[in-house]
Amino acid sequence: MTAPILRIMLDGMTLRPPKPSSSSRQNPTAALDYEIAQEQVAALGRAGRALEAALAALTAHGEGKGDGKDGGVRNGASGAIRAKLVQDASDALWCFIVQREAIGLRDPRPVIRNYRVPAEVHNRMGAFGRR
Repeated sequence: MTAPILRIMLDGMTLRPPKPSSSSRQNPTAALDYEIAQEQVAALGRAGRALEAALAALTAHGEGKGDGKDGGVRNGASGAIRAKLVQDASDALWCFIVQREAIGLRDPRPVIRNYRVPAEVHNRMGAFGRR
């Protein structure tokens, strides 16, 4: 009794690889192209999130400056921290712009405008310090 039930259940299932469709015969690399496009978009999303995080850290540091009455020691340390945050943000901006260019989006102006990238970060884009 179990064999007929199993046979009925298996009749509705596909147990072999799907047959190639007419479109896949015309373009055998379509699946690979699709996977590449997915990865490019995913990489662009990761780069965008990294840029947002770097800009948010820079903005948060700028808002937490205080009244400036702490003396030169803290201001020097704060300046070094800010320089590091600007460098991180400019590196993230450069990576994001490169990812956009890789998928054909050549104009960086919408990024600068929509992400509200400070001029200081934009001017340092692509200028890498010691690693």
